[in-house]
Amino acid sequence: MIAQLAALVMSLLAAFSVSLNTLAADLSPSGYLILVNRDYRLQSSYMPDDLVYPNVKHSSSAYQMRADAAAALEELFAAAKEEAGYTLYAHSGFRSYETQRNIYDRKIKNTRNLNQARLLVADPGCSEHQLGLAMDVKNSPDGSLNSAFGKTKEGIWLAENAWRFGFIIRYKEEWTDVTTYAYEPWHIRYVGKAHAAVLQELDIPLEQYVELLRSLAADAYIEGD
Repeated sequence: MIAQLAALVMSLLAAFSVSLNTLAADLSPSGYLILVNRDYRLQSSYMPDDLVYPNVKHSSSAYQMRADAAAALEELFAAAKEEAGYTLYAHSGFRSYETQRNIYDRKIKNTRNLNQARLLVADPGCSEHQLGLAMDVKNSPDGSLNSAFGKTKEGIWLAENAWRFGFIIRYKEEWTDVTTYAYEPWHIRYVGKAHAAVLQELDIPLEQYVELLRSLAADAYIEGD
Protein backbone atom coordinates (compact mmCIF):
# COMPACT_ATOMS: atom_id res chain seq x y z
CA MET A 1 0.00 0.00 0.00
CA ILE A 2 2.82 2.41 0.93
CA ALA A 3 4.71 1.54 -2.23
CA GLN A 4 1.61 2.17 -4.34
CA LEU A 5 1.02 5.52 -2.61
CA ALA A 6 4.65 6.51 -3.10
CA ALA A 7 4.45 5.65 -6.80
CA LEU A 8 1.27 7.72 -7.13
CA VAL A 9 2.89 10.69 -5.38
CA MET A 10 5.95 10.53 -7.63
CA SER A 11 3.71 10.38 -10.68
CA LEU A 12 1.65 13.35 -9.52
CA LEU A 13 4.70 15.42 -8.61
CA ALA A 14 6.22 14.69 -12.00
CA ALA A 15 3.01 15.86 -13.65
CA PHE A 16 3.45 19.21 -11.89
CA SER A 17 7.18 19.35 -12.70
CA VAL A 18 8.23 19.20 -9.05
CA SER A 19 11.91 18.21 -9.07
CA LEU A 20 13.87 16.72 -6.18
CA ASN A 21 15.62 20.06 -5.71
CA THR A 22 12.28 21.83 -5.53
CA LEU A 23 10.99 19.20 -3.13
CA ALA A 24 13.98 19.69 -0.84
CA ALA A 25 13.35 23.44 -0.79
CA ASP A 26 9.66 22.92 -0.08
CA LEU A 27 10.48 20.66 2.87
CA SER A 28 13.08 23.03 4.32
CA PRO A 29 12.37 25.21 7.38
CA SER A 30 11.57 28.15 5.10
CA GLY A 31 9.55 26.07 2.62
CA TYR A 32 5.81 25.88 2.21
CA LEU A 33 5.58 22.28 3.43
CA ILE A 34 7.11 22.96 6.84
CA LEU A 35 5.17 20.84 9.29
CA VAL A 36 4.03 22.37 12.56
CA ASN A 37 2.06 20.43 15.15
CA ARG A 38 2.55 19.10 18.66
CA ASP A 39 5.46 16.93 17.51
CA TYR A 40 7.16 19.61 15.40
CA ARG A 41 7.24 22.89 17.31
CA LEU A 42 8.44 26.36 16.40
CA GLN A 43 10.76 28.36 18.62
CA SER A 44 9.26 31.32 20.43
CA SER A 45 11.45 33.67 18.38
CA TYR A 46 10.28 32.34 15.01
CA MET A 47 8.71 34.98 12.77
CA PRO A 48 8.58 35.11 8.94
CA ASP A 49 10.44 38.05 7.38
CA ASP A 50 8.05 38.55 4.46
CA LEU A 51 4.71 39.20 6.17
CA VAL A 52 2.25 41.42 4.30
CA TYR A 53 -1.42 42.27 4.49
CA PRO A 54 -3.31 40.67 1.57
CA ASN A 55 -5.62 42.99 -0.32
CA VAL A 56 -8.83 41.23 0.72
CA LYS A 57 -11.87 41.89 2.84
CA HIS A 58 -11.15 41.14 6.48
CA SER A 59 -12.94 40.94 9.81
CA SER A 60 -9.98 41.69 12.08
CA SER A 61 -6.66 43.52 11.95
CA ALA A 62 -4.60 40.33 12.42
CA TYR A 63 -4.60 38.98 8.88
CA GLN A 64 -0.97 39.12 7.76
CA MET A 65 0.50 36.27 5.73
CA ARG A 66 3.77 35.48 3.99
CA ALA A 67 3.90 37.27 0.64
CA ASP A 68 3.25 34.30 -1.68
CA ALA A 69 0.44 33.01 0.52
CA ALA A 70 -1.10 36.49 0.65
CA ALA A 71 -1.04 36.78 -3.15
CA ALA A 72 -2.67 33.35 -3.43
CA LEU A 73 -5.33 34.35 -0.92
CA GLU A 74 -6.17 37.39 -3.04
CA GLU A 75 -6.66 35.11 -6.05
CA LEU A 76 -8.79 32.71 -4.01
CA PHE A 77 -11.09 35.41 -2.64
CA ALA A 78 -11.41 37.05 -6.07
CA ALA A 79 -12.39 33.72 -7.65
CA ALA A 80 -15.00 33.09 -4.95
CA LYS A 81 -16.59 36.41 -5.82
CA GLU A 82 -16.26 36.17 -9.60
CA GLU A 83 -17.19 32.51 -10.03
CA ALA A 84 -19.77 32.02 -7.32
CA GLY A 85 -20.73 35.46 -6.04
CA TYR A 86 -19.43 34.65 -2.54
CA THR A 87 -17.66 37.17 -0.33
CA LEU A 88 -15.03 35.72 1.97
CA TYR A 89 -13.32 37.48 4.88
CA ALA A 90 -9.82 36.95 6.23
CA HIS A 91 -10.03 36.76 10.00
CA SER A 92 -6.82 35.44 11.54
CA GLY A 93 -3.49 35.00 9.79
CA PHE A 94 -0.07 35.29 11.39
CA ARG A 95 0.09 34.98 15.18
CA SER A 96 3.21 35.37 17.24
CA TYR A 97 4.22 32.79 19.82
CA GLU A 98 3.09 35.13 22.60
CA THR A 99 -0.29 35.76 20.99
CA GLN A 100 -0.84 32.01 20.70
CA ARG A 101 0.23 31.56 24.31
CA ASN A 102 -2.40 34.08 25.42
CA ILE A 103 -5.12 32.39 23.36
CA TYR A 104 -4.13 28.96 24.68
CA ASP A 105 -3.95 30.07 28.32
CA ARG A 106 -7.33 31.76 28.08
CA LYS A 107 -8.92 28.66 26.55
CA ILE A 108 -7.47 26.37 29.20
CA LYS A 109 -8.59 28.70 31.97
CA ASN A 110 -12.15 28.86 30.66
CA THR A 111 -12.50 25.13 29.94
CA ARG A 112 -12.78 22.44 32.58
CA ASN A 113 -11.83 19.64 30.20
CA LEU A 114 -8.14 20.03 29.31
CA ASN A 115 -8.19 17.39 26.57
CA GLN A 116 -11.17 19.02 24.91
CA ALA A 117 -9.50 22.42 25.08
CA ARG A 118 -6.34 21.10 23.43
CA LEU A 119 -8.44 19.71 20.57
CA LEU A 120 -9.63 23.24 19.87
CA VAL A 121 -6.53 25.38 20.44
CA ALA A 122 -2.87 24.75 19.64
CA ASP A 123 -0.19 25.06 22.29
CA PRO A 124 2.20 27.97 21.76
CA GLY A 125 4.79 26.93 19.19
CA CYS A 126 2.42 24.35 17.72
CA SER A 127 0.22 26.66 15.67
CA GLU A 128 0.43 26.98 11.90
CA HIS A 129 -0.59 30.60 12.31
CA GLN A 130 2.94 31.36 13.54
CA LEU A 131 4.19 30.28 10.10
CA GLY A 132 2.24 33.01 8.33
CA LEU A 133 0.89 30.34 5.96
CA ALA A 134 -2.53 29.81 7.52
CA MET A 135 -5.71 31.85 7.47
CA ASP A 136 -9.02 31.50 9.26
CA VAL A 137 -11.81 32.40 6.84
CA LYS A 138 -15.31 33.70 7.52
CA ASN A 139 -18.36 34.21 5.30
CA SER A 140 -19.41 37.40 7.12
CA PRO A 141 -17.57 39.96 9.26
CA ASP A 142 -19.42 38.91 12.40
CA GLY A 143 -19.59 35.18 11.63
CA SER A 144 -18.35 32.57 14.08
CA LEU A 145 -15.50 30.14 13.59
CA ASN A 146 -17.25 26.83 14.08
CA SER A 147 -18.00 23.60 12.23
CA ALA A 148 -21.23 25.04 10.80
CA PHE A 149 -19.08 27.02 8.34
CA GLY A 150 -18.35 23.78 6.52
CA LYS A 151 -22.04 23.44 5.60
CA THR A 152 -22.46 26.98 4.31
CA LYS A 153 -22.31 27.63 0.58
CA GLU A 154 -19.08 29.55 1.09
CA GLY A 155 -17.56 26.77 3.19
CA ILE A 156 -18.47 24.14 0.62
CA TRP A 157 -17.01 26.23 -2.20
CA LEU A 158 -13.83 26.77 -0.19
CA ALA A 159 -13.41 23.03 0.47
CA GLU A 160 -13.90 22.25 -3.22
CA ASN A 161 -11.72 25.00 -4.68
CA ALA A 162 -9.01 26.08 -2.21
CA TRP A 163 -6.52 23.63 -3.74
CA ARG A 164 -6.64 25.46 -7.07
CA PHE A 165 -4.91 28.39 -5.40
CA GLY A 166 -2.40 26.44 -3.31
CA PHE A 167 -4.40 25.97 -0.11
CA ILE A 168 -5.68 22.92 1.73
CA ILE A 169 -8.33 22.44 4.38
CA ARG A 170 -5.85 21.49 7.07
CA TYR A 171 -8.03 19.91 9.75
CA LYS A 172 -10.70 17.64 8.30
CA GLU A 173 -13.10 15.86 10.64
CA GLU A 174 -11.85 12.39 9.77
CA TRP A 175 -8.20 13.32 10.41
CA THR A 176 -8.40 14.28 14.10
CA ASP A 177 -6.50 11.18 15.26
CA VAL A 178 -3.58 12.24 13.07
CA THR A 179 -3.65 16.04 13.37
CA THR A 180 -4.76 16.01 17.06
CA TYR A 181 -7.07 18.94 16.32
CA ALA A 182 -10.82 19.11 15.91
CA TYR A 183 -12.54 19.75 12.57
CA GLU A 184 -11.82 23.29 11.34
CA PRO A 185 -13.42 23.92 7.93
CA TRP A 186 -12.47 27.61 8.20
CA HIS A 187 -8.70 27.01 8.57
CA ILE A 188 -6.79 26.92 5.29
CA ARG A 189 -3.05 26.34 4.91
CA TYR A 190 -0.89 27.41 1.99
CA VAL A 191 1.37 24.67 0.54
CA GLY A 192 1.70 25.86 -3.05
CA LYS A 193 -0.40 24.91 -6.06
CA ALA A 194 1.41 21.71 -7.03
CA HIS A 195 1.31 20.18 -3.55
CA ALA A 196 -2.25 21.33 -2.95
CA ALA A 197 -3.32 19.59 -6.16
CA VAL A 198 -1.56 16.38 -5.11
CA LEU A 199 -3.08 16.52 -1.63
CA GLN A 200 -6.51 17.10 -3.13
CA GLU A 201 -6.06 13.94 -5.18
CA LEU A 202 -4.68 11.85 -2.32
CA ASP A 203 -7.03 13.21 0.38
CA ILE A 204 -4.57 12.58 3.22
CA PRO A 205 -3.40 14.80 6.11
CA LEU A 206 -0.33 16.96 5.67
CA GLU A 207 1.44 14.86 8.33
CA GLN A 208 1.25 11.73 6.19
CA TYR A 209 2.14 13.58 3.00
CA VAL A 210 5.25 15.21 4.48
CA GLU A 211 6.38 11.91 6.00
CA LEU A 212 6.04 10.25 2.61
CA LEU A 213 7.90 13.05 0.83
CA ARG A 214 10.74 12.94 3.36
CA SER A 215 11.07 9.22 2.72
CA LEU A 216 11.09 9.71 -1.04
CA ALA A 217 13.66 12.51 -0.78
CA ALA A 218 15.87 10.40 1.49
CA ASP A 219 15.69 7.42 -0.88
CA ALA A 220 16.61 9.62 -3.82
CA TYR A 221 19.58 11.04 -1.89
CA ILE A 222 20.84 7.56 -0.99
CA GLU A 223 20.51 6.35 -4.57
CA GLY A 224 22.31 9.45 -5.86
CA ASP A 225 25.10 9.01 -3.33
